[in-house]
Formats: sequence, structure tokens, C-alpha cells
Amino acid sequence: MGEVVEGADPFTVGEAGERVQLEAFLDHYRAALEATLDGLSEEEARRSLVPSRTTLLGLVKHLVFVQGVWFTEAVTGTPRRELGLPATPDEYFVLTEQDTIDSVRAAFREACDVARRQVEGRSLDEVVTGHRFGPCTLRWIHLQCLRELAHHCGHADILREQILAARGSEG
Repeated sequence: MGEVVEGADPFTVGEAGERVQLEAFLDHYRAALEATLDGLSEEEARRSLVPSRTTLLGLVKHLVFVQGVWFTEAVTGTPRRELGLPATPDEYFVLTEQDTIDSVRAAFREACDVARRQVEGRSLDEVVTGHRFGPCTLRWIHLQCLRELAHHCGHADILREQILAARGSEG
């Protein structure tokens, strides 16, 4: 296992160990997702452009849930309700009046920090049993969260592109 390189570029750590590569990709997509909120108004971040509840702010809020479920619930066995997480992922797309770009960003950053701390010093081969799906390795959790982040970054990129395009047509 390699040492985690803070802020490592996932495209240049090819010779690094698997752990460094996984964590570099996770951090790359975490930063990319958060950056989709840069320069947007509160209204734009909440704007619904598809029939589902998906909004840019809701996507970032959803990834707070994802990281809590996998890196805390699954690793520690702490139930979702004790973590302040809803029972289902869809509930996290619902925005309240208290959800702002700043508050959701802060929650996202905290979820990322907690996720890193939960697995620090643990083997990717370690099996954890706290998730309702059953036992899984920390490697699987890293890959699952990487899949979620990459998947939702694609959604966020498209929503941001639509929002920025609407600025041009509004002005």
C-alpha cells in the first residue's frame, strides 16, 4: 500500500499503489462535483431542469448521504438514523430552506473528511459488515463511492452546462 498523497492528480499516480490511486480518483471527483456549484446563485443551484428532484445542490447533498452510508454506516455499523441520514437516498435530494450552497458544501467537505478518517490505516481487504447489503471489503466501498461520484459528476456537468447556457439566453 502506498501513502496517501494529498491533492494527488489521479492521472499522474499510475506508478503509485492501489490505495493512492483510489483515493486520488475519489478526491478528484469530490472536487469536480463541488466545483459545479462555483459561481452559481442560490436559485441556479436549486434549479430543476429534469422531471426528477435532481438539482446541482441536491446532487452534492446526495453525495453527503452516499459517503455517510458507505464510509460510516458500513464501516462502523452505526445506523443511519443515529448518523442523521434518511432511510433512502432519494430523501437526500429534497432541499430545505436551510440548504444553501455554503451549508451543503460544508456538509459535503465534512462528509469527505469523515470518510477519509474512517478508512485511514485500514487495509483495502478488510471486510466490514455494517451495511444492509452485507459484508464487503473496503476496496469495494472505495469503488462503489468512486462509481457514485463519477456517475453524479456527469449529471452535474450537464445541469451546470444547461444553467450557464440559460444565462446567455436570458441576458
